[in-house]
Amino acid sequence: MRAAFAIAFAILCSSGIVRGQLLHSTDKPATVPSTDAAATLVVFNESDLESPGLATFYAEQRGIPKDQVIGLKCSIAEEISREEYDRTIAEPLRRAFTSNFWWNLRDPESPLGPVESNKIRFLALIRGMPLRIAAAVNYPGDKVNGVAPIGTRNEAAVDSELTLLAVTQRPISGAANNPFYRSFTRFKDAARPEIMLVCRLDGPTAGTVRRMITDAIATEREGLAGFAYIDARGIKEGGYEEGDAWLQAAAALERRRGRPVVLDSGPDLFPAGYPMQRAAIYYGWYSENVAGALAQRGFKFARGAIAVHIHSFSAQTVRDPQRHWVAPLVDAGATATLGSVYEPYLTLTPHLDVFHDRLRSGLTFAEAAYMSQRVLSWMTTCVGDPLYRPFHGAEFGEERPTTGEWAAYRKGAELWITDKAAGKAALKAAATRLKSGIIAEGAGHLASSVDDRVSALAAFEQARGLYRDANDVTRVAIHEIFQLRGGQREAEAQAFARKMIETFPKAPAVAVFQSFLPAPPAATPR
Repeated sequence: MRAAFAIAFAILCSSGIVRGQLLHSTDKPATVPSTDAAATLVVFNESDLESPGLATFYAEQRGIPKDQVIGLKCSIAEEISREEYDRTIAEPLRRAFTSNFWWNLRDPESPLGPVESNKIRFLALIRGMPLRIAAAVNYPGDKVNGVAPIGTRNEAAVDSELTLLAVTQRPISGAANNPFYRSFTRFKDAARPEIMLVCRLDGPTAGTVRRMITDAIATEREGLAGFAYIDARGIKEGGYEEGDAWLQAAAALERRRGRPVVLDSGPDLFPAGYPMQRAAIYYGWYSENVAGALAQRGFKFARGAIAVHIHSFSAQTVRDPQRHWVAPLVDAGATATLGSVYEPYLTLTPHLDVFHDRLRSGLTFAEAAYMSQRVLSWMTTCVGDPLYRPFHGAEFGEERPTTGEWAAYRKGAELWITDKAAGKAALKAAATRLKSGIIAEGAGHLASSVDDRVSALAAFEQARGLYRDANDVTRVAIHEIFQLRGGQREAEAQAFARKMIETFPKAPAVAVFQSFLPAPPAATPR
């Protein structure tokens, strides 16, 4: 027995893997260790100075066993070659899984599949690990694997490639069907030992990663409070209609579950100057780089926020807060997001309606992310704590927070779904009792969703009177103007916009109010 352990240790050392080298803290975990924590492997990069400490911190916070934290010696670049991936990541991990008896393998060609059992269900890649695998030409053993262009491409996200770590005999080109797509089954009960759910705790700085970890745990305990901002494009037909349908479905689900939803169905993004406050959920598309309301200086998400922007290269980097979307979103306070490291094609990106539905059912971030993807070994990276459950307790009908204005809004909104008159009255009364602009504004967005402009205007007016912060007041005023314009009351809308500019001349929203006014006449040349 001792000889076996000595041989295993020698294999680990020779492959560049060191286990538990920094795990000396005696701090208690921030959460009670779960069966998910016991089935999680944490992987860090020994070549990155901050990666080992982040791995230690995450394992301690989640109660992950110390011997399930391992280091690899690999590149610190975000993009690596296929040869580097195989040599420095995939093969060392396979040896570690075998040496530590984490999995039991069958013959690779067994009709029962290559893996008999696998203790590890979740992989958490820590900041410092490579992000994407570049395309390879004439790679040994590769061949076209399906119809072009998908079947001819072999670049991939490191995360997505590692989901099939145990499957060694297949071409690297093309995508693999995901048997977990649209599942409702907890992954620990799914009987798919050949698949692991891989996420990364990554971002522009080590501090960002630590904040993501602690925010996830705090949100599970206290609840995800805030607005849902859904930035659809109003597409009704054609190849991109599918993406818009995902966002509309997520908006409808949040309304039913009692969260204020701000839905923009216009072709543009939420504009620069729009005061996007208390954003707990953000889904949108389609801009290459962060723009509009989310690019404003000082913008911050609510704690625990889930934020995803669909774009072909949204995760080409996860460490530059000025480029694309994933890095700017987590830099602005998001706790979990999804992105594409290379062109994925829309239907092979995560289906956000499925992703949001599964999150809302109380599943983990990793489970929801992989339930929403048609394929594996492809382009998606999942950035966030794989064990994060923002709606923990929802599977038992327990919504958090349980008290305060967010809970009062939820109760009134759920009533509104079944009895609009009673719900409207309950929301108005709750807003008055709690002096809550949030409740009144939420009631306005509910009324707007069914084109009840009279009720929407009344609720927004109540909210404007209850709010004290200029950003809240001007945000509600913007929605009042939309209601006026939708009701063909253009002169009133323009007069109100001018009044808001006079009242709040230094507010960021001035640019939005000015967009409602006619452009000044061009100067006549002399």
